[in-house]
Parts: sequence; structure tokens; C-alpha cells
Amino acid sequence: MQRQLELHDIQGNVTRAYGRYRFPLGRYFFLHIGDAKAGRQFVDDIRHRVTTAARWKEGERPDVTLNIGFTFFGLYALGLPTRTLRAMPPEFIDGMKARAHVLGDRSVDLVEDSDGSWCAHWDPIWRENRHRDPGKDVHAWISMNAQAKPGSDQPVDALEQQTEWLRDRCNQTAGGVTILAANGASGDAEFQSGKALFVTLPDGTKVPTAREHFGFTDGIGDPVYDGQYPDDDMRRRVVGRGKFMDHETGWQPIAAGEFVLGYPDEAQELTPMAVPFSFARNGSFMVYRKLHQNVGSFRDVVAEDAKIFARVMGVDEAEAEVTLKAKIVGRWPDGVPLAKQPTFAEWQAFRAERGFDDPDPLKAAEAQYAYLKSSEPSDFRYADDIPGYKCPNGAHLRRSNPRDYLDPLNQPDAPNPNATTQLNKRRRILRRGLPYGDAGLGEGDDATEQGVIFMAIGTSLFRQFEFVQQQWLEYGLDFNLGNDTCPLLGDHSTHKRHVIPSDPNSGKPPFVMGNLRTFVETRGGDYFFLPSMTALRMIAMGSTDPT
Repeated sequence: MQRQLELHDIQGNVTRAYGRYRFPLGRYFFLHIGDAKAGRQFVDDIRHRVTTAARWKEGERPDVTLNIGFTFFGLYALGLPTRTLRAMPPEFIDGMKARAHVLGDRSVDLVEDSDGSWCAHWDPIWRENRHRDPGKDVHAWISMNAQAKPGSDQPVDALEQQTEWLRDRCNQTAGGVTILAANGASGDAEFQSGKALFVTLPDGTKVPTAREHFGFTDGIGDPVYDGQYPDDDMRRRVVGRGKFMDHETGWQPIAAGEFVLGYPDEAQELTPMAVPFSFARNGSFMVYRKLHQNVGSFRDVVAEDAKIFARVMGVDEAEAEVTLKAKIVGRWPDGVPLAKQPTFAEWQAFRAERGFDDPDPLKAAEAQYAYLKSSEPSDFRYADDIPGYKCPNGAHLRRSNPRDYLDPLNQPDAPNPNATTQLNKRRRILRRGLPYGDAGLGEGDDATEQGVIFMAIGTSLFRQFEFVQQQWLEYGLDFNLGNDTCPLLGDHSTHKRHVIPSDPNSGKPPFVMGNLRTFVETRGGDYFFLPSMTALRMIAMGSTDPT
């Protein structure tokens, strides 16, 4: 029997990745609260529009969703009592900018300059946040995710209508709540836009894809937790995305308390929460990071190394390029994991078998969609590949979710069929967000404004997101890789190596990519608290702590 969550009290983005529910376009607004009373009235008005986690019946899916979160200083600006504020997690109080040295966004060897020049490449809205002028601080985040018009890559009209409502509502506060129009590299955009990458079919119809700007299918292995889906959905979705207990029990949903406050987590404890209990319950924390993708550097590095790889492995350069990309990420571009189809030949045979290469592009797209919707892309483990012959131990996918690779009974030279995910289940995060930028797949260069709006949700910023970012992506010791960072997301200003092991039985040598560049750079962000509907009402009433 599944745990019953109070879905009407939980914000909808905690249970749904909107992009996978046919909301391929988004707008992310950032607000400043200059007056507590006006801010509370604003919260009272907007809470009636917030999309909850309540399950949609046939025909009830909205045209546009809306969700809201607050930074620590946003809660302070709303007049929350000291008793509530001081019980918030220290990393949330600090904010993402102050944690830059933990996250790999700033060298630990450098002390922040008085002018804050270490983050000069960040977007102005984040460069000025929590700096000198408190009037520029980000206090609230509002997201709108929209459906697209049929056959188009443009949003439904309801998105602009809701945007206009937000503008009008802020204007009515006479400066009490303002939209910070300092988004984008130029710092003059009213909001940060998000948009899935679309492809155009032969008949001119445009359809969204699950790809990001490097060309890979993204957002496949999002964790599944207790109470998130109805029973019939859960049995399908939990495979490969929950926690693997043993061969008899199989895959089980992760404890709800890992992602929703007020429920037992995987330690059978309640994650420490702010008081009172009714304020924190059904809430969560969210990381917002704008990640810029240096597509030109990625393309150039892979192409250069592919020339050597092709000669060493005796393959053509096209095969070498796509193989190196897969060895960096841990999946082939279409989402097929290396753990299941480790070689180029096996991958090509799999594509042909499944109809991914059907000459009719519509049938090919339908076959691809059916595969991604199934449990197959997530139903794999790593304890049968300890040396990393199939999927390199340093590949992004393996580092961000090691699955059963960290089982303490694993041996370096033998598979462990009884391995479990017990040491990984407390490090999972819910992935949210969309790509941004108008460049097509693999197009543009390092200066092109494109990347991913990355949002991660969990109940412990420190134990979940920060641990994965610091220990697994920016450090390689848990994978026997020393200081080597993640080949995709890591900082390669110093450590530039990615090791691709080779099975000795293949007769081919290991391959070392030794001149990696930094392919993904942070452009700013912060930590947000996602209140429950009950908490939003308490904030609006100004009675968070009735004692």
C-alpha cells in the first residue's frame, strides 16, 4: 500500500516535471519585495493561481501552470518570525552565491574580491543578488509552464495573458513587489525563458523533443517516490527510477520524505524543518541554476579526439565522434544507456530493431517516444560493470546517479549480482527545468546564449544537491578517479582528463581524453523554499507562528 500524500497541499512542480507533461515552454520571473504588507497581499492573490500536485482528470490539464518559491531573504521580507527563519537550513540561509566554493562555481583558493569580480560572467540579476544593493535582491521565483499551439513552437495565448496579470498585479503594489527585469546575459529581460528544442517534420509541423543543446536526450532517470503516482502508474515508473532492494523485492519507490517535508525519509526520520510543523509540511527546497553550454568547445574537443580514437580503434570518424560523446555522457544521444547497449554496433542494431530509423519520420518519432516513456531507458545497474568497460566510471550519468556501484560488497574485479542502491538512495534529486536559447541541436558556439535552466528539488539541499555536485561531479574519489571532474559538467580549468576503460578481451587499449575544456558554466541562481498551499495561506495572513 502506497503512502497517501496530501497532493492538494503540495505544489505541482514537486510531483511533475512539466516538460514531460507537454508543457515545452516556460517563463521564470524573479521578484523583489520592498514592503511586507504589500508582499503578503500579493501572496494572497497569487496563491489562488498556484498549480498543485492534485492529479488531473481527463480534460483538466491547464494551458499554463504557475508555481512560486522564496529565498531566505524573501521570507524575511515577508515578515516571517525569527523563530521560523532561524530554523531554516544553514545552506538555504547562505544562498547559492555564498556556497559557490562548495559547488565548484568559484575556486576554493580565492577569496571573494570586494567588487565580486569572481562572478563577472554571471547574468546581472544573479551577479547583483546578495551583493551591495539590497533593492536588487531576488526574493521570489515564479514559474509559468505553457503548452504549445498545435504544430507550433509558440506558446498558447494563455501564457501571455497570465504574464500580463502578473505585471498588473505587481504594478498595483506601487513598488511593494517588483519584477526584476535583469535577466539574460544583457541584463534587460523581464523573465528567463525556457524552451524545449523543437524539430520540424516534413509537413512543417513543429514538435518538441527531449534533447538539450549538446544533442542528448535529457530528463530520463528522474527518481520516483512513494505516493507520487497512482498504483497502476507506479508499477511501471518505479523500475530503474526507485531504489533497488534485492532480487526478490525488486525496485521500490523512494521514501516520500526525501522530496516532501513532513514525511519519513530513507532514514525513517523527518528531515529537520522550520517551525511550526504545519508551515514546513508539504513544502520542499529547490535549487535554481542557469547553466550555459559551450557547444562550440564540446563540438571541437570531441571532433579532435575522435580523429585519434578512430585511428586507434579502427573505426570511421563519425562513429568515433558519437561513441566519445556517449562515453562522456553515459547514454547514446537517443537516450539508450551504454549499460545496456555498450558498443556502437549493438546500439545501431537496437535502433533498427525498435524502428528509430524508420524512413517515415513520424513513425520513427513515435517509436522513440514509446521507448522513452517505458521503463527500459532506466532499468539498468552498474554492479555488473565495476571496471567501467560498458559505461566509464567517470561518465556523467554514472556520477550523478551511481545506482548500485557504491554497494560496499562490490569487488573491483568481479560483478556483484546482489548489489543494491542503499548507499545512493539518499542522494537523489528531482530534476526540473527546460533548455533555453534559440539555437538548434549542436548549433552555435561558446558565445551563443544557450543552455539549460536546471532546477533540483529535495528536502535537504546539503545532503542531496550539494553532495552530488561537490563529491561526485567536481571530485572523483568515489569512482577511483582522484581529482578528475565530471567530463560533462565539471570544471576543467585544472583537471582535463576523462578515462575510457577498455575490456582487455577486446584487444583495444584504454582511451584518455586529456584536453577537456569546461563545457558547462554557471550563470547564476539561488536556493528557494517551495511552500505548501497551507504555508502560502499562513504567509498571506501574516500568522505563520500562531504562538
